Amino acid sequence: VQLQAYGGGSVQAGGSLRLTCEASGSTIGTNYMAWYRQAPGLQREWIASITVGGVRNYATSVGGRFTVSRDNPRKTVWLQMDSLKTEDTGVYYCKWVKSVNADLDEEYWGQGTLVTVSS
Repeated sequence: VQLQAYGGGSVQAGGSLRLTCEASGSTIGTNYMAWYRQAPGLQREWIASITVGGVRNYATSVGGRFTVSRDNPRKTVWLQMDSLKTEDTGVYYCKWVKSVNADLDEEYWGQGTLVTVSS
C-alpha cells in the first residue's frame, strides 16, 4: 500500500483544514486507518482512527473538533479539523493497517503533511 497525504497548510487559530490520505495498491484486508501527528520536538502521537466498518476513535485532545471519515471503494480517508488551536501544529501522518492473520498486522505510513496554526 502506498499512501499520499495532502491538505496541510497554514491557518489561523479557530480555522479549519481538511487532510486527505489516498491509498494505492492492494488494500484487501484493511483493518483500520489512522491519523497521527508529530509536533516540533515531540514524539508522534495518535489522534484519530476509523475502522473499515466506520467505528471512530479520537484522542482526547482533538475530540469534538476533528472528524475522521473514509470511503472504502475510493481508498481514501479524510481528517476534517475544525476550531484549530496553535497546539495542533505539527506534521500529520496517515497510517493504513492491514490484517495479515489473526496475530499479525501490516502498517503503512504516508509521507506527512505539515499543519501550522498561528495565533
